Amino acid sequence: MKVARFYAPGDVRLEDMDEPTPGPDEVKIRVRNCSTCGTDVKIFNNGHPNMTPPQVMGHEIAGEVVEVGSDVSGWSIGDGVQVIAAIPDGTCEECRRGRLTVCTNQTSMGYQFPGGFAEYMIVPRAVLAVDGLNRIPDGLSFAEASVAEPFACVLNGQELAGVGDGDDVVVVGAGPIGCLHVRLARARGAKRVFLIDLNRGRLDMSASAVHPDAAICGAEVDTIDEVKKLTDGRGVDVVITAAAAGKTQEDGLQMLARGGRLSAFGGLPKDKPTITVDANLVHYRELTIVGANGSSPDHNKRALAMIASGEVPVNDLITVRLPLDRVHDAIDTVARGAAIKVTIEP
Repeated sequence: MKVARFYAPGDVRLEDMDEPTPGPDEVKIRVRNCSTCGTDVKIFNNGHPNMTPPQVMGHEIAGEVVEVGSDVSGWSIGDGVQVIAAIPDGTCEECRRGRLTVCTNQTSMGYQFPGGFAEYMIVPRAVLAVDGLNRIPDGLSFAEASVAEPFACVLNGQELAGVGDGDDVVVVGAGPIGCLHVRLARARGAKRVFLIDLNRGRLDMSASAVHPDAAICGAEVDTIDEVKKLTDGRGVDVVITAAAAGKTQEDGLQMLARGGRLSAFGGLPKDKPTITVDANLVHYRELTIVGANGSSPDHNKRALAMIASGEVPVNDLITVRLPLDRVHDAIDTVARGAAIKVTIEP
């Protein structure tokens, strides 16, 4: 079978490997879709401290069961499945407290375990142990199911930020995550959702799909002033920074209304992880700054259900579909922001 394996920064190789054989407590799937994201670009360029090369990349995975280990029950050949990416151990103190997204012993598909940029893949015992293999609802395509993983992260972020009825929301970053944030905020009852990006082309492409109440190009206007104008000086209830730049978080605080919440959704570069916070602004306006780290198995299940119900559609956001032998083109397309969502179809 063909796989895409990471060896070193800039060195991802398309290779032939023997098909894996599942152990008694594992499941083997044929990967039908493994979508790509900005994390894949970061891994390609810089590697990752939790990844020991060579490793098969890919963590937004959907496929069909082709073999079931002798000790595994509940699954049959031909079942359509989606696989979680972040794997909590289910036993550490944080997991016991119900905070599986910040498990102290978390592992991940495509990092510690071979991922979905492959024709076939093993779903390891660690995934099955936390109920992380999810049945794809009837009528949902494999491509749509693969988007459940990033959407699960979005769902976690908005729950932590308390996005709800009547909120005015700013989403910074018009990539696929930003598009999902716009749609989910609407589904959660937001009154208005504004989308911000520095790149006019990417902003227009995404805005034409998700139709925010305003699309604001940060290269053309002062985004803080523009948000204040749109809200008659009040500011917004929630700012979600789906961009890896500290300035978006600093500016986001200035956009918030009293009692507002800033979601530091996008991680910052390791060499620039700090921002300047006006603590008096936080103090006197009673602002909240909240992080967001991945998703839990339950978030993945609920994400699949919301996509399947049509509450948060994703099919139109998948704008590029490529075979596995064009994985380098897929990563480059994501890096350039030339598509909303790119999926690989092994």
